[in-house]
Amino acid sequence: MNDKPKSSLNRPLEGVRVLVGRARHQAGALSGELSQLGANVIEIPFIEIRKPRSFRALDGALKNLSQYHWLILTSANGVEAMWERMEGLRIAKGSLDHLRIAAIGPATKKAIEKRGVHVDVVPKEYVAESVVRSLSKKVKGKRVLLVRAKLARDVIPRELRKAGAKVDVVEAYETVVPQHSRRRLQAVLRNPNQRPHVVTFTSSSTVKNFVELLGSGHGRAIHASRARGRARHTEWEGIFMASIGSVTSATLREFGLPVDIAAKEFTIPGLVAAIVKFCAPHR
Repeated sequence: MNDKPKSSLNRPLEGVRVLVGRARHQAGALSGELSQLGANVIEIPFIEIRKPRSFRALDGALKNLSQYHWLILTSANGVEAMWERMEGLRIAKGSLDHLRIAAIGPATKKAIEKRGVHVDVVPKEYVAESVVRSLSKKVKGKRVLLVRAKLARDVIPRELRKAGAKVDVVEAYETVVPQHSRRRLQAVLRNPNQRPHVVTFTSSSTVKNFVELLGSGHGRAIHASRARGRARHTEWEGIFMASIGSVTSATLREFGLPVDIAAKEFTIPGLVAAIVKFCAPHR
């Protein structure tokens, strides 16, 4: 990024190309903040949100909300999917009044509160392990409903069951690889005039899907080129990986991808701040 023009104080990312891989309907917040700071944002979704193949488990839980003491929501996508299903089943918002509600992260909390529902617990860190620490002493003998994506991590249900809770896990949506992104992503990486300086990852799913979109071997190729101190594969020269949190960073490393930029606060503003801090000395 040394060849980029100097930025003004309020546009520290002037001339920096940033690839945003969030689902299309969610990219706006991250893209907007980056654009305001001068970044040239490239949006290519690594993830697509779809309805689950069956709503049986979710419908059964929603029709029996009176049996639960706690509701845990892990993402804004889960909130939106659950509310859409409640509306379809004509289940009133008041059915949630007796529940204590836990949300992972400010975006999830905001999505819940936007619907006029109070959130009781938001863990200090926006990861599953922090949810467990926040709730482990409060759920013994209680029945907990966890609404999440298909194939999510099992930390929350496993650990809360150890703490004495009865946990029902239901899928509200699933994430899939958007195949239409494959050709565009590969083309952008091959073109030196479009190639991003920074690639953002906002979940483990975005990492896994990014690797799948590229094809096998790319993650290890990046790692190997970094280890040798030079980019043997020219499409990776000058590209830095930015992670929103510890779980996402662990997934990047699992696939052989470097973690060049790591948010201290596991939020979109935290990720943007980390990118700004990293890019400053590289300009």
